[in-house]
Amino acid sequence: MPDHALLHKLSAFLSPHEIAADAEALLTDQRRRYTGEAAAAVLPDSVAQVQRIVRFCAEHRIPITPQGGNTGLCGGAVPQGGVLLNLSRLNRIRLVEVADNAITVEAGAVLQTVQQAAAAAGRLFPLSLASEGSCQIGGNIATNAGGLNVLRYGSMRDLVLGLEVVLPDGELVSHLAPLHKNTTGYDLRHLFIGSEGTLGVITAATLKLFARPQSTATAWVGVDSIEAAVALLTLMQGQFAERLCSFELLSAWALELSARYSGTPAPLAAEWHVLLELNDSLPAQDLDGSLAECLMQNGFDNAVLAQSGSERQMLWRLRENVSAAQRDLGASIKHDIAVPIARVAEWVRQTGAALEAAFPGIQIVVFGHLGDGSLHYNTFLPGVLDQEVYRYEAAVNEVVYRHTLACEGTIAAEHGIGQVKNHWLPQVRTPAEIALMRAVKAQLDPHQLMNPGKLLPPM
Repeated sequence: MPDHALLHKLSAFLSPHEIAADAEALLTDQRRRYTGEAAAAVLPDSVAQVQRIVRFCAEHRIPITPQGGNTGLCGGAVPQGGVLLNLSRLNRIRLVEVADNAITVEAGAVLQTVQQAAAAAGRLFPLSLASEGSCQIGGNIATNAGGLNVLRYGSMRDLVLGLEVVLPDGELVSHLAPLHKNTTGYDLRHLFIGSEGTLGVITAATLKLFARPQSTATAWVGVDSIEAAVALLTLMQGQFAERLCSFELLSAWALELSARYSGTPAPLAAEWHVLLELNDSLPAQDLDGSLAECLMQNGFDNAVLAQSGSERQMLWRLRENVSAAQRDLGASIKHDIAVPIARVAEWVRQTGAALEAAFPGIQIVVFGHLGDGSLHYNTFLPGVLDQEVYRYEAAVNEVVYRHTLACEGTIAAEHGIGQVKNHWLPQVRTPAEIALMRAVKAQLDPHQLMNPGKLLPPM
């Protein structure tokens, strides 16, 4: 419930439009998995205002939950009381510097807007996510987002040159110069990338840009096993090196769901499907011919190559619509895991068998970024719809994560920890590592005000 006394105090230094009159839409995550509470929701329109809000909250010991586009899947931006600090109004493109291949943007800038600003300057910002039309850069950084192009360009951690952050006491730390080399001590930006708003409020970032691809080759390949898909990945990396940009894996059922949802026929029949893409910054490269020849010569002849831009878009639409296509199945228990690429097949086989034994009739949608070993693994329990499925979440997660850890994997590849997985963190990180995380948190945020209840495990 809104705290009217608090709202009155905030109105002393915030404009009326910087205080949300109706915060209901900001309190629930996009999956409707969590609905939080906030005494006030604010939408500052400048970094100076963010500092004033944070100083005020520090003085009065009021918790703060930073929030971007609220597109996360782990409840990391859902408040548990205190002030909800939404960064959507800090959305300016501050600078594009082509000589440095860099773009400086504010935290509330939508990812797609940043992509377009880079394209207008003749450059590429390569982060690409299904939610790119609504997710924001600050959230991408706070969760170390990955997406479709990690194989060539890396995750968000690899794309950040500099950060501007408001610390929990309201102090501003700003290093936005597009420096590609800087060895002056600890690289503090890496503390905040992936910190999920628990150490400070990211207000701006300087990001790397790249040459725009001038040649592209896209193929959909059917294989009979994940082992064969891994063999194809190894072949592509050896043959095409850094030109291999994306390597996506889909199960037959994931494709069936997406094809039905998209109104597009499946490109081919197979047990497993790979969507791969090569690109090159040089024009007139016969990538299509080289790719086709490589596939045929190595026995991967159950394949379709995009012959036009529209065909390429159709293939990518089938991949990108997998998430939306699952909605008719009801609520799912979602997983965002990664294991060493050589063990993906083992993990899928063993985890699926264990889940079927524990939950007969369970349906599993498997898809994701085989090129970096990360998968989206969504489970649907028979006859269980909507929010009731979360009654079984702990039991399902125990099976999935037990096999993930047995395969030397991680329970969070690119979505973060939030409040969904924080109690699992001690299974992934050693006591010494967690103690170090807590020490960093205590030093920067001694009153434990920044995004409480997220990332770190409960005490």
